[in-house]
Amino acid sequence: MSAEPTGRSPLGPPDPIQQGGPTVLRIVLGTHLRRLREANGITREAAGDAIRASHAKISRLELGRVGFKERDIVDLLSLYGITEAGEREEYLSLARRANSRGWWHQDSNLLPSWFETYLGLEQAASVIRTYQVQFVPGLLQSEEYARSVILVGHQDEPADDIDRRVRLRMNRQKMLTEPGAPQLWAVIDEAALSRPFGSRRVMHDQIEHLLEMTSLPNVTVQVLPFEFGIHAAAGGPFTILRFAEADLPDVVYLEQLNSAIYLDKRPEVEDYLAVMERVSVQAETPSETKAILRKKLLDD
Repeated sequence: MSAEPTGRSPLGPPDPIQQGGPTVLRIVLGTHLRRLREANGITREAAGDAIRASHAKISRLELGRVGFKERDIVDLLSLYGITEAGEREEYLSLARRANSRGWWHQDSNLLPSWFETYLGLEQAASVIRTYQVQFVPGLLQSEEYARSVILVGHQDEPADDIDRRVRLRMNRQKMLTEPGAPQLWAVIDEAALSRPFGSRRVMHDQIEHLLEMTSLPNVTVQVLPFEFGIHAAAGGPFTILRFAEADLPDVVYLEQLNSAIYLDKRPEVEDYLAVMERVSVQAETPSETKAILRKKLLDD
């Protein structure tokens, strides 16, 4: 029996889905498939049997962690009682779009899969809140500062690959000035502004770039000064992503040396939201932050 007794498709994609990249589309489709499975009282094990796979693969599909094979979608829709041709085609169309490649695919050989996931989520987020302690956030880095940061971790790579990494980071930033740009709210520890990456000129230009970015209506920057001492975000840097699409939960991104952790369970996310709220109160206000940045330029 269909989970939608009226015969209407549960998809009806609103604008946020239409605009989302493949990562978001995978998550949305996976969410719909999970709801269909649960509405029909079917276990992950039974769904896995229907597509000749394990329950673990069903879990990955429903979380949007992997791409979709059209044959698997067809079999799952049949299992879940979705038989109307137009409704089935909506799901299949969404699956095809979810399998498309992101704009960064041309550089995917440089990117670990866990970071490609982040890029997809970042591009689709409506609000990005981040606390950074060692670097200026990637979305706010000047080109030469970005090059200096990238060289620290990739100093043995060919110059062409370094150039590609820098170009990728600059391309990420374009979304901040495009229609439908996300709100970016960054709290930056003063340590990130005091630790030199590159020459004094590079750091000077980076501070100037930060000031320029704060003039954008969708960008808020706060500095957490040394003098504050111990603060709420003492555990380290993190980023919280929020999406306009109701099917997508907030996601906390925690980057590690060779991997990343994604948290989306509500209690975990709420813990980080609470820390973000506290550290935002503890940091200098946006107007005071601009004054701090201007003073650093004068003192340079």
